[in-house]
Amino acid sequence: MDSTYSANSIQVLKGLEAVRKRPGMYIGSTSIDGLHHLVYEVVDNSIDEALAGYCSDIVVVLEKNDVVRVEDNGRGIPVDIHPDEGVSALELVMTKLHAGGKFDKKSYKVSGGLHGVGVSVVNALSSWCEAFVHLDGNLYFQKYLTGIPVENVKTLGPSDRRGTVIRFQADASIFEETGYSFDVLSNRLRELAFLNKGVRIVLIDERLSTPRSTEFKFDGGLKQFVEYLNKNKTVLHKEPVYLLGTRDEVEIEIGLQYNDSFNETMFSFVNGINTREGGTHLLGFRAALTKTINDFLKKSKLAKKIDETLSSDDVREGLTAVLSVKVMDPQFEGQTKGKLGNSEVKGIVDGFCTEQLTFLFETNPDIVAAILDKTVLAAKARIAARQAREMTRRKSFLESAGLPGKLADCQEKDPSRCEIYIVEGDSAGGSAKMGRDRAFQAILPLWGKMLNVEKTRLDKVITNDKLQPIIQSLGANVGPDFDLSKLRYHKVIIMADADVDGSHIRTLLLTFFYRYMTELLAKGHVYLAMPPLYKITYDKQIHYAYDDSEKDKVLAGSGKDPEKIAIQRYKGLGEMNPDQLWETTMDPARRNITRITMEDAVQAEDIFTTLMGEQVEPRRQFIEENALYVSNLDV
Repeated sequence: MDSTYSANSIQVLKGLEAVRKRPGMYIGSTSIDGLHHLVYEVVDNSIDEALAGYCSDIVVVLEKNDVVRVEDNGRGIPVDIHPDEGVSALELVMTKLHAGGKFDKKSYKVSGGLHGVGVSVVNALSSWCEAFVHLDGNLYFQKYLTGIPVENVKTLGPSDRRGTVIRFQADASIFEETGYSFDVLSNRLRELAFLNKGVRIVLIDERLSTPRSTEFKFDGGLKQFVEYLNKNKTVLHKEPVYLLGTRDEVEIEIGLQYNDSFNETMFSFVNGINTREGGTHLLGFRAALTKTINDFLKKSKLAKKIDETLSSDDVREGLTAVLSVKVMDPQFEGQTKGKLGNSEVKGIVDGFCTEQLTFLFETNPDIVAAILDKTVLAAKARIAARQAREMTRRKSFLESAGLPGKLADCQEKDPSRCEIYIVEGDSAGGSAKMGRDRAFQAILPLWGKMLNVEKTRLDKVITNDKLQPIIQSLGANVGPDFDLSKLRYHKVIIMADADVDGSHIRTLLLTFFYRYMTELLAKGHVYLAMPPLYKITYDKQIHYAYDDSEKDKVLAGSGKDPEKIAIQRYKGLGEMNPDQLWETTMDPARRNITRITMEDAVQAEDIFTTLMGEQVEPRRQFIEENALYVSNLDV
């Protein structure tokens, strides 16, 4: 074997070859998420034109054969010859990494696409791409195959428009699938419209026999975003608090409104990028809000009702807020731009918010009174929760040393190799315990009615006898004390019957994880087991079908005498013996499990509030709108 390692071993990837070789480095993955990311990259260029004040309309069209077209009425990508490179600026932007107008701070003061790789990466990962530029009374055009220009930029004729149109077809040899989701794109474009008030964004799906379209334009900006997030909640003050201003060249926009829930809904953005991990801008906002509300509490009659100052957690209970800042030179931490690192932004946002909130609360006593009532109640509940935790700790309840009696633990001690099945019912739990591989699989049976945590506070969650075994088994605590590093099992698998009761159990558990162990979902540790619906037997051969279509395939492909076929529909997991449960639902080599992800936090918040919240009407409306899509309904 030739093991020579020399200069000949070093491969130089020219132009956009590197992108095609390692696409995940540029768009995250080649899954459905990476596919949608292509659209976002192109749209972000149009948004940057809007941020610069030159674009008011963006249209995204899903054409037949999954071709995407993105149009804007911005300035249009320059087409003149670049003095250093000797080719059209359009060709540079479309074919070179780190080529763009976002580096000198003259063309764009602020921008989301920091690295200038957006549209060139889309071009590289498309089987073909076309750029049309309406500029200076002409229409210019260039086409590319796998990122390589087919010809020089040419003039197609006169034009009375201005702006850029990008058409592309994602390369099917790179992406696992190429079918775009109208709903996924719609959610992101709605978010962008909220963040860029006054910009009109249209999404059109021409793949259908009757085209479908939706339009977003919000002149109220983040105020309307907050109203949208709170639409199915009972708000404590009718009008959201809305702050907008610029300080030290940082543009700050905030919408906030309190509701009667026990959870915080907080989204933060920098230059239109969702900073899921927060950062200095969020620290500044939270510090200002906590400090300002405490200052007003000291002057109110409610100060006598609590011995402690309000904590940040008290102030955040029931808060729905969206924070957006626009920074000239943002420094992000991590590859995903998930956290803002600019230290100066914390003080800028803190000072601005303290000043503006103080003025607003002084001139709106009703708003501050409602907020103080809510936060004082939250503080009392926090103190009660702390006392409950101290009591349970004294009993060694939440400590990993005191595991619940119903838990059948596994032998493996490395959490990354361990999984726990949370199983509905003692009968199924018994089968799971006997059928499992005890080396790495733990079983925790549930019994009785689960608590809907959407309607209760942390102190009640900690002391609930149905949730205690889950908190205790996972070992990572709960609520503000949750610590993912202490998680005892890296796969948490919910295993419930394939019926309405099982769906209810899954929803209650997911609500609990979403509200009080959010990182568990965010980091991809939660799964749903997929038990079969049918057992099909013929001549001592057994087949399992996980849904009706799979059952029909088994029957159609068998060519067997229908009278000799026995079909059993499982009504519950308890009907399976341990061997069957292992073979169909627990054996890693053969089972089907679905990982629960939280890609769209705005949509997740909306769904949990709708399905599990106090208000009945939104839930009724959701059921009516989705009734026709139900495939399994117990009658």
